[in-house]
Amino acid sequence: MTDPNLHAHDASFRDPSGYVFVEEGIVKRRILPIYFPQYKALKEQRIYDTLIRKELLIPHQETEVSEAEILLTPEQIPYITYPYEWGFEQYKQAALLTLKLQKYLLSKGFILKDASAYNITFHKGRAVFIDTLSFDFYEENTPWRAYKQFITHFLGPLILTKYHGPEMLKMMQTHIDGIPVSLIASLLPGKTKLNPTLYTNIHLLAKMESKHQEDYEAKTSIAKLSKKAQDNMLKGLFQFIQKLALKKDTEWGNYYEKTNYDAKAFEAKKKLVQQWVTQLKPDRLIDMGGNDGTFARTVRAKVAHVMVTDIDTNAVDQNMRQMQKNNETNMLPWVCDVLQPAPGIGFHNTERSSMIARLQAYQPDVVMALALIHHITLSGNVPFEKSAAFFASFSNTLLIEFPKRTDSWVTSLLVRKREFKGHFDHYNQSQFEAAYERFFECVEKQPIAGTERVLYHFKRKDSVKPKA
Repeated sequence: MTDPNLHAHDASFRDPSGYVFVEEGIVKRRILPIYFPQYKALKEQRIYDTLIRKELLIPHQETEVSEAEILLTPEQIPYITYPYEWGFEQYKQAALLTLKLQKYLLSKGFILKDASAYNITFHKGRAVFIDTLSFDFYEENTPWRAYKQFITHFLGPLILTKYHGPEMLKMMQTHIDGIPVSLIASLLPGKTKLNPTLYTNIHLLAKMESKHQEDYEAKTSIAKLSKKAQDNMLKGLFQFIQKLALKKDTEWGNYYEKTNYDAKAFEAKKKLVQQWVTQLKPDRLIDMGGNDGTFARTVRAKVAHVMVTDIDTNAVDQNMRQMQKNNETNMLPWVCDVLQPAPGIGFHNTERSSMIARLQAYQPDVVMALALIHHITLSGNVPFEKSAAFFASFSNTLLIEFPKRTDSWVTSLLVRKREFKGHFDHYNQSQFEAAYERFFECVEKQPIAGTERVLYHFKRKDSVKPKA
C-alpha cells in the first residue's frame, strides 16, 4: 500500500475520484473506489488503450490494485506548461484535442466530465491529455456537462485572441476557472453576433446566463440533447476552431531575417554554441529568448530534451509548426516573458506552480540566453545583478551572449532612452562581468567573430543557493 502520508499534489485536489501525488520524485495517480466502475469499464472496453495508441492520452501503467485504491504510474513529463504559456497554434491544438476526445468517447458511451485547458500539456511534440480520471459514463439524451467549461477555457480565449491579439491568452492566468462568458461576449465586436457559431456558443449563452442567473444551472442540467445533435455540435466547433488564424505580425516573428550581422558571423555564432554544448553533454537544455528555435536546433540532436521560450507568440508558433513538420519530439516551445515570469496562482498560490519553481524542478543542465541580456537591461531596466540572480535561481551552467555598447541593437535601445541615456552608463562589459561573477564562475568567454558580441560560459558557484 502507498504511504498514507503522501498527499495530493497542490494541482490535484478538485476531483473526488482520485489525485496525483509524487513519490520519490515519480509522479503517480491514486484512483479512489468512487471511480472504480468508470475505470474498470474504460479498461475493459480498451478505451484507455485506444486513446494511448492514438497519442491523445498520456500512457500509464497500473502498478497496484486493492479494494481501497488503484495506483497508476503515468509516463513522466519533463516539464508542464500551462495555457497562458502557449502560443495561438498550441492553444488551437489543445482545443481540437479536447473535441476529438469528447467525440470519440461519445461514440463509445462515455463523455469528458470536464474540459479544463489545464488537463492538457505538450509532450513529445504534441498536445496530450493528462487527466486519466476525466472520463465518465454517457447518459442518453443528456447534454455535454463540460460544454460551458469548453467555451470559457477554449473557444472564448481563442476568439478573443483572433480579434485582440495573443496577449488575450494571458487572461487564463487571472481566470484559472475559465474566462466568464459574459466577459468574452462584452469584449467581442458586435459583428460577431452575425456569426452563427459565435452567436450560439457565446452571445446567446451569455444572454441566457444573465436572464436566468438563479436557475440557469438547473435548467441546463435537465435539458435534453440527442447523441446525434451533440455530435453535430462537436463537429461544428471543431471545424470553426480549425479554421481560426491570426493575421497580425509580431515584432520578433522573423527575427533572424533582421539580424545585425552577416551570414558568416551568424554561422560563427552557431558553431561556437554547438561546440560548447557538445562539450557539456547536457541531458536537458533550455534556450530562453530562443525565438523560433534556430540555435536550439543546432544542438537538439545532442540533447535528450530541449525547451525554447520566447515572448513572441508568433515565433513560438513558427517553432511549433517546424518542430511538428520535422517530427522533433524532444523539443518543447512555450511563451515566456522573462521580465514577468509566470507566478504561482490558484488556491494558496500553489495550484499552478511558478515558472521558476518548475524550472528548478526541471533542473536544466544548460541554460542559453542569446541576444537577451540587452533587452532585459535596457528595455526592462533590470540591473545586471538582478538578472544574474534570476538566472542563478535555476541555472547550473549558463551560456549567455553579451552585446557591447557598440552593437547596433544596443545603440538603438540606448537612443530610445533619449534624455535618460546617461543613466545607463553601467551597460558595459566590465560591469556585466562583475555582476555575474558574484553568482557564477567564468569558465570561458569568446568574441563572436564578425560581431560586437561576446559569448560567456558561466558555471554557478557552489556557494550560491538557488532561490524560488
